[in-house]
Amino acid sequence: MSFVSVTDIWQAYGDRSIIERVNVDIDEGEFISIVGASGCGKSTFLRLLLAQERPTRGEIRIDGGAPAVEPNLERGVVFQRYSVFPHLTVRENLIAGTGFQTRFGYLRGAARRKAVEDADEMLLRIGLNHVADQYPASLSGGMQQRLAIGQAMAAKPRVLLLDEPFGALDPGTRIQMHDFLMELRRETNMTVFMVSHDLEEAFKLGDRVLVFDKPRWDPHDPGAYGATVTYDFDARDGGMPFQSILERYPSLASA
Repeated sequence: MSFVSVTDIWQAYGDRSIIERVNVDIDEGEFISIVGASGCGKSTFLRLLLAQERPTRGEIRIDGGAPAVEPNLERGVVFQRYSVFPHLTVRENLIAGTGFQTRFGYLRGAARRKAVEDADEMLLRIGLNHVADQYPASLSGGMQQRLAIGQAMAAKPRVLLLDEPFGALDPGTRIQMHDFLMELRRETNMTVFMVSHDLEEAFKLGDRVLVFDKPRWDPHDPGAYGATVTYDFDARDGGMPFQSILERYPSLASA
């Protein structure tokens, strides 16, 4: 049985269809890259996976469980802009991630001491132990994004959702973040969904690359039909090479 099961998902806002007929099965530990033209439902699909939105039709199940009605600790999310708390120190941002698992959202006594120990261990792993007492505004872009990923990981999610997480970073920092993410993935075996506008990045990091596009198009009413998964590429060793994909489907170069 697949770990993440997406069955006949449709999403519409009013009379505007965004995505339709999306069916995908994902094994635990897979890294799924999601690409496609702007406005074709990639971020909407991510919000549905997060359970930030509920689909108009269909269902999403994780490990055979009931469809979620709201975001929960099974799912961690990192956005393009650093989704951390600016009023908390670097260490406190990670402690907050642990606190979210409690009934009232905060920690005291032995539980807080354990959370501090865990936070310091995570900071060492993500290379931010030397700035533990600083605030996010004092950090570089790459460091802030490391913090955002560390904060998401502190809650020990089974599924990590990334929405253009490296789009605002310089090329050198971006490569460092790729290596960092893949290291965390190997250590945790978490399942990852990443939306990216960078096709090369999508094939570099992903086991599979899902392409969202509109197979039906009405020139008189562009919003009449939604997007769906039009291609599901195997990007692992032995899969179709990146350049061969571009030669076969040149339209993806502008995805």
